Formats: sequence, C-alpha cells, structure tokens
Amino acid sequence: MSTYTPPSSPNDEVSGYVYFARLCSKIRLHQSGELDPEFQPNMGKGMDLWTCQLLHVDYDDLSKVVEGGKTDQEALEWCWQNGNKPKQHELDWWNSFMRNRCYRDDLSDLLTRRKQESGWQDRDDIQTMFDYLDADDGRL
Repeated sequence: MSTYTPPSSPNDEVSGYVYFARLCSKIRLHQSGELDPEFQPNMGKGMDLWTCQLLHVDYDDLSKVVEGGKTDQEALEWCWQNGNKPKQHELDWWNSFMRNRCYRDDLSDLLTRRKQESGWQDRDDIQTMFDYLDADDGRL
C-alpha cells in the first residue's frame, strides 16, 4: 500500500491568508510524486481556483513559480506583484468565506455527501469544508 503525505492544513496561514499554504503544498507534493492521486483531478479547481481568483493570477503560472522553488511567502509576494494584493477588509472577508465554506451555504449538500462517503455522518465536529479537509488528512 502506498502512503502519501497530506498537504498543509487549509487553516495554515501565509501573511494572514488561509488556504494559500495548502495550495502551495499540494503543488509541491504533486511535483515530488507524494500527493495522493485522489487530489489530482481537482488541482487548480475549487478552493485552488478561488484563491487564484482572489489574487488575480493564473493557477498554472502560480504552479510554475512554486515548482521553481519559491517559498509560500515568496509565491504570495509573486501573486501580489503579478496580480492583486487585496486590501485588509477584502482579506478578512476572504478568510471568513473560506473558513466557513459549506456551513449553511450553497455547498452544504456537498459537505453532507462527503461526510456520508467517509462514514462520518455522525461527526458533529465537521461543520465546514476546512474541518472535513483536516479530518480527511488525519488532523481532526
């Protein structure tokens, strides 16, 4: 049985941005062959895409920067220089949006389905997609 390294937690922050560390971590793990193949079809989609949209950068371009050896902080600074650096209130909204995704919103059914597929329908500690991701990665 192959073992894969889980990516960073979606709650990990880089300069106050949630999820960005996870996005970079997934790119690096994919490059090294350590990312679970289950992640691969969704790379650059969902939360990866939303993060790139916030920063006004193309996912493939950001991937090349990360694959080129930049740290998470350096990759974020590249985004600011080549895309957008949100104002503090926009970052606050973004972080709240991401942390609470799937909690009583348009994607709540997705979280319910994922919990059922994992046999976790009775886990009340999983209320957001971040919670689910941390549980799926063995952190929660």
